[in-house]
Amino acid sequence: MNNFKNKIAVITGGNSGIGYATARHLKENGATVIITGRRKEAIEKAVADLGVTGFVADQSDLKATEKLAAWVKENYGEVDILFVNAGITTQSTIETASEQHFDDIMNINFKGAYFTLSKFIPILRDAASVVFLSSIVATINHPGSSVYSASKAALNSVMKTAALELAPRKIRVNAISPGPTETEIMSKAGIDEATWNTIKGNLINKIPLNRMGTPADVASMVAYLSDDAAQFITGSEIIMDGGMVIV
Repeated sequence: MNNFKNKIAVITGGNSGIGYATARHLKENGATVIITGRRKEAIEKAVADLGVTGFVADQSDLKATEKLAAWVKENYGEVDILFVNAGITTQSTIETASEQHFDDIMNINFKGAYFTLSKFIPILRDAASVVFLSSIVATINHPGSSVYSASKAALNSVMKTAALELAPRKIRVNAISPGPTETEIMSKAGIDEATWNTIKGNLINKIPLNRMGTPADVASMVAYLSDDAAQFITGSEIIMDGGMVIV
């Protein structure tokens, strides 16, 4: 239970869902964990529940990311695990998409993730692990998901380039692409419970393992990719979808 003793982990969007589950998993395995998020109240609650450190920062705000990196450097020195998890999704057809819709998603999911890595590179310890949260929608597209899908496809591309650029320092960069996962993201996207239950039932019927993924599933994979067992894995996209893409 001490795989990550003396390791410093930073998780963006760590106050809920996959980020929260990963913070808990890494904390339980000995890591010192710093979580970030846009909502002060949510961060404070997660910090109290998990016993981790919190920092209020909006991933879409470059100045906030710069302040976060400077604060982590001042208080913790170097970082061993960086999980770039924060993201949003909203639906719109290409015909009806607004510039605001495009910018809201891209500024957090792509631009924000890109510059989070950029600003943390100087304080990543040699042989550190970086994990991006992507999605199977990067390659499996649905009507209404054009911007979200594009943001994750772009993230996967950056992940591979980063893996090459950081390889001389033995820093590994990977992405996890979950399939349907039970998190708060659907309610945040404005989908009511009844609609979500219908969507959920339809999704499960398309998954060979006959269940949705959980935040804990993804948290375990983040931990694996950040452990010595995965020290020869970099530039990889790990698909976690219960077999959905092979149907």
